[in-house]
Amino acid sequence: MEEKLSKEITLSVNMNANVLYDYLVYHAYSTASGILGTCFGALVVLAFLAQPGVDRVMYLILGVVLILYVPVSLKLRSMQLMQFTEAYKKPLDYVLNSEGITVSQGEVSQTIEWDKCVKAVSTRQSIVLYTGKNNASIFPRKQLGDRLPALVAVFAENMDPKKVRIRY
Repeated sequence: MEEKLSKEITLSVNMNANVLYDYLVYHAYSTASGILGTCFGALVVLAFLAQPGVDRVMYLILGVVLILYVPVSLKLRSMQLMQFTEAYKKPLDYVLNSEGITVSQGEVSQTIEWDKCVKAVSTRQSIVLYTGKNNASIFPRKQLGDRLPALVAVFAENMDPKKVRIRY
């Protein structure tokens, strides 16, 4: 039986609108509906290019709306979440060890065991640990600094390798 190392990482993370937007875009476009909506928009723009006549302008308008709707709405949502969600206004403190991941803020604390973690992925700006279908802990790369390899090592050590999809 493999022995797990007893590494522990302590992090404090401050959220910002750009990191939250990056996560929301990844989350939206990692599903079939997010990808299909954009592909459909691109097909409608191609229909605009293929159609002769003045009536084709509606194809262009519809295609552009379909392509831009998701990123624009997610940008607005990330700004709203930052403005109105109290939890994002204060740092989140994390302790990651062989027991799981403990998230705390003020007096509130929650521990999630590793076997409950769904997956760990990377985006351009973050390392994301999904702790549920729509729940995640977001670790901004800029705030991790030289602790990034140690964080990835803790994920790799404690999670099923098929669940860890992180690129540096």
